[in-house]
Amino acid sequence: MDYLIAKSIHIIFVVSYFAGLFYMVRLFIYHTEALEKHDPERSILHKQMSFMEERLWNIITVPALVLMTITGIYMLWEQFIFLKQGWMHVKLLFIVFLYIYHYYSWRMMKRLQAGQTWLSSVQLRMLNEVATIILFVVVFAVVLKQFFIQYWYFSLVAFVAMGALIMLVVKLVNRGKK
Repeated sequence: MDYLIAKSIHIIFVVSYFAGLFYMVRLFIYHTEALEKHDPERSILHKQMSFMEERLWNIITVPALVLMTITGIYMLWEQFIFLKQGWMHVKLLFIVFLYIYHYYSWRMMKRLQAGQTWLSSVQLRMLNEVATIILFVVVFAVVLKQFFIQYWYFSLVAFVAMGALIMLVVKLVNRGKK
């Protein structure tokens, strides 16, 4: 019963975390576009975007990540056998990628708050899809378990193709933008 409660809480905070992460990068896009404007509009929007990013990060995204991680560790503790299974190795690898993405997003937030941009809004739109791909891989690894590992080559090709398709769509939808 404890495992199922932890699993339920884990799923709730995975959803909360990804909602925060997806919205965070969307705010980065708006922030980057705001920094291209002239004053006073630029300074007003910069201040508002910085405020919104800080609140979203500290009130939703980071707490959800912490609770998601705690419940995930608890579930692994309860079902230690999962650590010997290939699907869990894939999941944990992509969780490492997710933590790297999280750190990169935090650094990006701090740079934007300092008024520095280095990625265009189109590049940020593409970056936003990295979290989508991570989410897809993790969910498919967990749900399909052995099938996912048994046909890893199909899974790899499918996710690479999906990533390329998503990036192509983002590029096509945003053609003409910087």
